This record gives sequence, C-alpha cells and structure tokens, in this order.
Amino acid sequence: MSLVRDMMKTYTGPHMVIGRLLSVGPREDRAFAILMGGCAVVFVAQWPRLAREAHITGQELNAMLGGTLMAWIFIAPLLLYALALISHLVLRTAGRKQSAYGARLALFWALLAASPFILLHGLVAGFIGPGMALNVIGFVWLMIFLWFWISGLLQAGKAFT
Repeated sequence: MSLVRDMMKTYTGPHMVIGRLLSVGPREDRAFAILMGGCAVVFVAQWPRLAREAHITGQELNAMLGGTLMAWIFIAPLLLYALALISHLVLRTAGRKQSAYGARLALFWALLAASPFILLHGLVAGFIGPGMALNVIGFVWLMIFLWFWISGLLQAGKAFT
C-alpha cells in the first residue's frame, strides 16, 4: 500500500498496518525512512507557531527555524531510537516477547501516522495561539499517538512469537 493509505488505515486498525509492515521482515532502511518522515512532518508543523512567535517577539525567524530543524531532524531521531530501546527493554523485562525492530517500527510509525494531528496542532498554534483549542488538539494528538504506539507494540509482540 501507499504511505497515505497506510496512514488512513492506521486510524481504523493500527495493528493491521504494523502487522503488514512487520511481515516484510526487518528493514532498517524502511524504519529509518518512516522516522525521518515523521520528524520532517513535525518540523514543518512547527513553522506556523514559529512565525507567530517571531512576529510577536521580534526575533529572527530563520534562527528559530534553524534551531527547530536541528532539534527535529538531528536530535529527535536519536532520542526516539533511545525511547524505542527503553520501551523494548521494559517489555522484555515484563516478560513480553518483543523484537527491538518491532519496538522501533511501532514508535516510528505512531509518530508518522499521527502526524495529521500534529500538523493541525501547528496550525492552531500559529493562527489561534495558546488556549483551549491548542490544548484540546494537543491532547487528541497525544491520545492518538499513544493508541497507535501501544497497538503497534502489542502487534509487534504477536509477530515476534
């Protein structure tokens, strides 16, 4: 399936999409591409908020964009790899059969598949600013992200056995 179809299908059954991605076998190139795509989307989602902050505070937008680029394209992937490893180790300690690749793919796919809501969050942050709408969208994104991640981890454990 195409990336967009997989993302849409994740909203109806995240375990099916992760199961299909895992059935191909361990493909680190695919996992890394999914991670970098998710980080790139999150970076783009920050643009409206950064433009608003630059306009209000008088700061240089390019410097803010550069810092955010460094954070989301270079630092966040390393932190997400560490988070995937921690989740893998926690699940293994709890007695769950789990591959490290499955834990990585579940986390990275959750980030990418929930990205439409992070884009909406960025738009709300840029055009409306802080407030109840931004908090609600952020909470909805967090719940969807956790749903996708936990479903992916559970499916990765089933696929491993």
